[in-house]
Amino acid sequence: MSFPPEPSGRVVVTGVGAVTPLGTGVDVFWPRILAGESGVRRVTNVDPTPYTTQVAAEVPDFNVEDWFCEGFDKKDARRMDRFLHFAIAASRQALDDSQIELSEDLKNECGVLIGTGVGGLNVMYDNTAFIHNGKPDRVSPFFVPYMIADMASGIVSIINDLRGPNHTVVSACSTGANAIGDSMEIIKRGDAVAMLAGGSEAAVNDIGIAGFCACRAMTNRNDEPEKASRPFDVDRDGFVMGEGCAVLLLEDRNHAIARGAKIYAELIGYGMSADAYHITSPHPEGRGAAKSMNMALRKAKLAPEQIDYINAHGTSTPVGDPMEVSAVKRVFGDHAYKLAMSSTKSMHGHCLGAAGAIESLICILAMRDGIMPPTINLDNPDPACDLNHVAHTAQKRELTYVLNNSFGFGGHNVSLIMTKGE
Repeated sequence: MSFPPEPSGRVVVTGVGAVTPLGTGVDVFWPRILAGESGVRRVTNVDPTPYTTQVAAEVPDFNVEDWFCEGFDKKDARRMDRFLHFAIAASRQALDDSQIELSEDLKNECGVLIGTGVGGLNVMYDNTAFIHNGKPDRVSPFFVPYMIADMASGIVSIINDLRGPNHTVVSACSTGANAIGDSMEIIKRGDAVAMLAGGSEAAVNDIGIAGFCACRAMTNRNDEPEKASRPFDVDRDGFVMGEGCAVLLLEDRNHAIARGAKIYAELIGYGMSADAYHITSPHPEGRGAAKSMNMALRKAKLAPEQIDYINAHGTSTPVGDPMEVSAVKRVFGDHAYKLAMSSTKSMHGHCLGAAGAIESLICILAMRDGIMPPTINLDNPDPACDLNHVAHTAQKRELTYVLNNSFGFGGHNVSLIMTKGE
């Protein structure tokens, strides 16, 4: 086969990596998701006492030294933002899992697209404090490079010597899904043979918590952290902020088959839209959400009745959850009551720009294992949210086609459709 191979027009997932509030590595994270465990705790990164929300889904026991390699050592790590640490770790996992051999030719054809909703907020906060304290000379020369959003893609490219397309996506909480969808299109049109794609976020710090508290978007259920995120439940009162990263290695199907790669899934549909309504609130009738789902179905060449499972955006907000259910009913009609739709944010929180990537990974693993992850804390279902939300306990089902929804501040909507790998 000539190199680069003639594009097949089909894009598959051949490697996966994750850093999440339920652990680092798919083998740690996935069993805890299926068991319905919560990763939400009282905040430990900072003192949460001054804030109305004092809980979050933080990544536990993450040791950046585990990921040191040529081009990334203790000195580099100390200068970098936490969201970059996560991106490096998840990317390394995805490459190792794929067993891809990065020849000189392939390095020229392998790119990186890792998005973030917020970027280097820790670096931003720490260096701004020097200005406020009258010490501008203390601002780090690495402040700008390690604060800007594109550096997750940049640093992963540098460390791994990947010379293909390299950029980032910033679309708030749709970012991770956008990054995967855009990477799929890059490969389909022949601009790369493979792409590391995903999202990374680490915004659980003073300014991040204060900002979202000021938006009045987060839960105030501080006395029961594990029960704070409760999508589709009548007692929900806002989202729980999370942090983490997921990265997928996407690959042209011809190339993957030629090298004998294991194939987790195939990406077949990608829909995008805008609510054009409000900076933080979704359109109440879900018109943008419905449009993105319909677009994904059209590109996947599927009828609505073929979708088995939806991983919902499902943030546990009073307005957002019923809006999404309403949009699903508009798109799927009577089939909405036959498919299942759960929100894993009930367990890993809302990881902002990483959410769509983490949840796409969950969709892939659900198909692989024939099991749908639960929505925990769904004790008193909202009458407006009357679908099969896989309450409390994972449900076994053979899954052929799954859909992942991601919606973000600014009215961004993204829907991805995946099917089993062959």
